[in-house]
Amino acid sequence: MPFENIKDIYKRMAHAAMRSGREPQDVRLIAVTKEVGPDLIHQAVHIGLREFGESRVQAAKEKIPEVRSLDPRASIVWHLIGHLQTNKAKAAVELFDIIHSVDSLDLAGSLNRHAETAGKVQRILLQVKLSIEESKYGITKENISSVLREVSVMQHLHLEGLMTIPPFFDDPEKARPYFRELRDIRDKAVSQGHELKELSMGMSNDFDVAVEEGATMVRIGTAIFGERRR
Repeated sequence: MPFENIKDIYKRMAHAAMRSGREPQDVRLIAVTKEVGPDLIHQAVHIGLREFGESRVQAAKEKIPEVRSLDPRASIVWHLIGHLQTNKAKAAVELFDIIHSVDSLDLAGSLNRHAETAGKVQRILLQVKLSIEESKYGITKENISSVLREVSVMQHLHLEGLMTIPPFFDDPEKARPYFRELRDIRDKAVSQGHELKELSMGMSNDFDVAVEEGATMVRIGTAIFGERRR
């Protein structure tokens, strides 16, 4: 049954936050709705979830309007957490409150232009590539400083933090070095004058470790909704 784990998820998030010397409210739960239909998202809204992460722009075009029609009074925040192609930047700006997966300067520039046209300041995170997996997207740690400098002056983007996706490990402890490295990159950037309060890292299998290492957003799908469904 979906949602039977939600109390346990919040409890684990809270305990991990306190272990890292933070308050439970310092960490936000992003419910990942990949392959989850509007009716089930509506049920999630009914139990109190308000922040949702979608991986694909095309799926969001179908879901977001329907969910808004089902819950017109709910203040829902939509996060784009999946890879974004530049040719879909315009639609992403129209659909999403915050985009986690800005993985190149070209994409940032495109989002900035479309946000200007829309009369919007688009909230974004930069995706950092910390693994050698070819399937992972992101800005390399060697280039992150220069990209931060250029993106931070784009007037129609509000850069709020960093995101990463480590390799999948059965043992979540093996993901810890990746989370720690992202936090270190963020802390160095902050020391250089950037305001980056958000760290988006951790999923169903490793979010406890991510929170211990400083995550402010965890992206959880399967542990909330169960195995993928329509």
